Amino acid sequence: MNSIGKILTLTTFGESHGPAMGGVLDGMPAGVEIDLAELQRFVNRRRPGQNIGSSSRDEQDKVEVLSGIWKGKSLGTPIGFIIRNNDARSADYEEISHCYRPNHADFTWQAKYGLRDPRGGGRASARETVARVVAGGIAMQALRRLGVTIEAVASPVDAETLQRAMGEGDTLGGIIECTVQGGPAGLGEPVYGKLHAQLAAAMMSIPSVHGFEYGDGFKMAAKRGSEVMDLFEKRADGTIGTRTNHSGGIQGGISNGEDIVMRIAFKPVPTLMREIPTVDQAGNPVPLHPHGRHDVCVVPRAVPIVESMAALVILDNYLIKKTNVL
Repeated sequence: MNSIGKILTLTTFGESHGPAMGGVLDGMPAGVEIDLAELQRFVNRRRPGQNIGSSSRDEQDKVEVLSGIWKGKSLGTPIGFIIRNNDARSADYEEISHCYRPNHADFTWQAKYGLRDPRGGGRASARETVARVVAGGIAMQALRRLGVTIEAVASPVDAETLQRAMGEGDTLGGIIECTVQGGPAGLGEPVYGKLHAQLAAAMMSIPSVHGFEYGDGFKMAAKRGSEVMDLFEKRADGTIGTRTNHSGGIQGGISNGEDIVMRIAFKPVPTLMREIPTVDQAGNPVPLHPHGRHDVCVVPRAVPIVESMAALVILDNYLIKKTNVL
């Protein structure tokens, strides 16, 4: 389960403190112009050190393309890439190799596999998402060629609240709103592959994500049908659209051509920089003294991750739609 997509597929690999993270993006049509300098700038948005309270891990995240792009254009063959890990400090995680961090994947990974990589959380680390951002950045350039743009915005974090949390060794969560503009009607499948279900699955696969809604989301549950009905109208350019967008651009699991609007909720980072009670692998109570470099709030750095996952899903569904008719 390290892959996503049907026609446009991404498979990622690597652990937080291994030699490198990487991925293979397959199914990208040939002839798509890929600006590698622009791609690097997009990936840089995820790097730490650009926001107060972000991790001090100093990774340059330089993208090395191994295949699939030649002279600035996709070849139609698998696009392979790696991002080397240059600032890992595995010794910071020696203590957790013998116990379980609350709200982390330590216990569950041990239960599933019988062993785990404790160095920075191994593959359960958010470090894994750097490969998604590389692939998503490529997909966003392809979508722009189709007139589709994706933009995500993080809920503001009060500076005083952030500083207080940092001082107390605590953490914060938040919400990211993502909007897809310019997408055509007809993306998504009518039953099990509903577009909002695919987007939800993609977003829920991001570490720390605990909630997803699109359109008016949970607010709809408290409304009457007459209050959230998106009435159709013929526009000046002759196209059919809706007067409102309570549905968030998706109806019956298929895009209707309006903006696709979704909100993604991130839980507080589970690593608190203060003593935490836990248990060791034998179930004995032990105190945990977290070390390492961690975000106080991941939300600002997660914006390009959300955009990337949206781009991969939308472009994949665009390619699927192209196969539905002759």
